[in-house]
Amino acid sequence: MPRTAPSGARPTDTTSPRPSLLYVVKQIELAARSRMDELLKPAGITALQYTALTVLRRRDGLSSAQLARNSFVTAQSMADMITSLERRGLISRRRDPANRRALLISLTDAGHELLTAYDEEMDALEARMLSGLTQPQRRDLETYLNRCRTALSDLPPH
Repeated sequence: MPRTAPSGARPTDTTSPRPSLLYVVKQIELAARSRMDELLKPAGITALQYTALTVLRRRDGLSSAQLARNSFVTAQSMADMITSLERRGLISRRRDPANRRALLISLTDAGHELLTAYDEEMDALEARMLSGLTQPQRRDLETYLNRCRTALSDLPPH
């Protein structure tokens, strides 16, 4: 029977409780971001910038606030990111015809080209992450993760 350690101390035996799923998900996110940063270093962009670009590839014409929510960054971080990506010619901004005060963000041809140049490497990274799963398990994992995301978010799936 495992010994109980004092509050705040580590157990003295070699069996310990499994990490929470929240912890595992965070570890996967950190590992994936680290690998993505390594892959993207030659392009001079970060994994977070890449994520924002892929969001725009799927949903053109988002406002800065919408892009921030869909890219999982703060509005202030997104403002800095937009400035950097626009300066690099990867995105452009235009006035929203329905609201002249709002700016809509789109990928430029250069942004599309950069994403296309990294599609194969990102697909390979995803395949590596999923390599221990069968096709049905991969589909199930995607379904379950999307359900988890939906349960924690008021954003529509994208």
